[in-house]
Amino acid sequence: MTQPISILLCALGGEGGGVLADWLVDVARHAGHPAQATSIPGVAQRTGATTYYLEIYPLPHSQLQGRLPVLGLNPLPGRLDALVSSELLETARQIGNGLASADRTLVISASSRALTTAEKMTMGDGRRPEGPLLDVVAAHSLRHHVMDMARLCQQSGTMVSAVMLGAIAGSGLLPFTRSHYEAVLKGPSNSAKASLRGFALAFDLVTRQREQAQYVEHVMKPAVAVPSAALPADVAAKFPAALHPLMGLAHQRLVEYQGPAYALLYVQRLERLLDAESASADTTHPVTAEATRWLALWMAFDDIIRVADLKSRASRWDRVTQEVKAKDGDVLKVYDHFKPGVPELAALLPQGLANRLLRWDRARVANGKAPWSMPLKVARHALWGMASLRLLASLRVLRPLGSRYQAEQALIEEWLDGIEAATRQSPALGLELARCGQLIKGYGSTNERGKDNLLHILRHVCGPASQVPVAEQAEAVSRIRNAALQDEAGQALDQALLQHGAPVRPVKEQPVLWMKNPRLQKS
Repeated sequence: MTQPISILLCALGGEGGGVLADWLVDVARHAGHPAQATSIPGVAQRTGATTYYLEIYPLPHSQLQGRLPVLGLNPLPGRLDALVSSELLETARQIGNGLASADRTLVISASSRALTTAEKMTMGDGRRPEGPLLDVVAAHSLRHHVMDMARLCQQSGTMVSAVMLGAIAGSGLLPFTRSHYEAVLKGPSNSAKASLRGFALAFDLVTRQREQAQYVEHVMKPAVAVPSAALPADVAAKFPAALHPLMGLAHQRLVEYQGPAYALLYVQRLERLLDAESASADTTHPVTAEATRWLALWMAFDDIIRVADLKSRASRWDRVTQEVKAKDGDVLKVYDHFKPGVPELAALLPQGLANRLLRWDRARVANGKAPWSMPLKVARHALWGMASLRLLASLRVLRPLGSRYQAEQALIEEWLDGIEAATRQSPALGLELARCGQLIKGYGSTNERGKDNLLHILRHVCGPASQVPVAEQAEAVSRIRNAALQDEAGQALDQALLQHGAPVRPVKEQPVLWMKNPRLQKS
């Protein structure tokens, strides 16, 4: 018996999944085929989502002699002919529901990710790796096409629904010609023209994949590759080749951040760790490899100079222009909002002046006043706004004189000293201390809390004053670090410290604020 072609469309909220379903039904009817679509309300991990289920009969009405097929309303596990999704984790989630099968289902998916709430809430790197998700797609599909739909949308200036339609058309799943699809997209409006562009890009891409099967493995890799940055030859000669790609990016970032001398300091710091690891039997140098990333991120800490530099770059203006789809002749205005407080300003001052300013602000808080801050609204598109941002970014030359720069370098050195000493004693312990670099993240109180946690581990878990046995320190550091990444309040961290015989973190002093009872004032 001839069976209907079953298709499940999965789109996040606002991506036009309903529009895509309507287009496919219109294509089928335009070609004279019976079709039916239903929507299935649901909630995805990031936002409201609705899946759309379609069944399209492969024979036209002209061959059915007046008979009408019975089309289903819901997808059956393992019976899908096509699963089309605009987000990689959503694709894997639907496969996990048992809807796709390796002997029947065509999977068309975007390679891009929209982070889930759970991924964003994790104190550490909570992102799910893409590799296992791609493996799931490959293992549970008869054929699959994974592509960077977000890039195709940017190139064509359209929504992802038009790109998904082009991918479906290019896959050859449905018995329709390209003209059938384009007929439902055509129109005099600019949005219709953009939809046709997006359709064509996806159609051509999937068609090439079908014609050249030998490139499927290459296409399965993430479409957006990390730009490579070459290391200077003298630096590359000192380090294993496996470290060169990440070190190249880090070196480039630090040159942009503070200049070649600062990047040289980064290299010298890594050389210390590499030398400490030279006696280890592990030729992969895991301690140095782990510290490569976290050290670069810490050395390029965010301050108002860095923020001003990033916001005033031409690449940011180009990105904003693409995101809002501004065309020639359009007027685009971009406003940046800042709210620097005393800590941000004190960070740029020498230590003596910074201490005075911080004491003044603490006195304000102790008297019941809010911490001082200066809300600013800077017109990035205006001459004075751009000049203000570039002036602030030019203060990079004065950054080494600031109190925060000096404080950050002292903390970095203490961390590196701990890693170096631990590596010479136990490579496993040195590796765990290097991994503690992921505790340093964010800004403001989050950044300060991470540094406090790191220092507490250095000084009380594996330092000279540690009560933890040497043989247990590597495992203790690993468990305590993971506990520190679980919750911001630090309750899991304190429990882990006690379990391993280390003291809990000291309670920080907080001002006691006395407030008048408004009800007593009225009486």
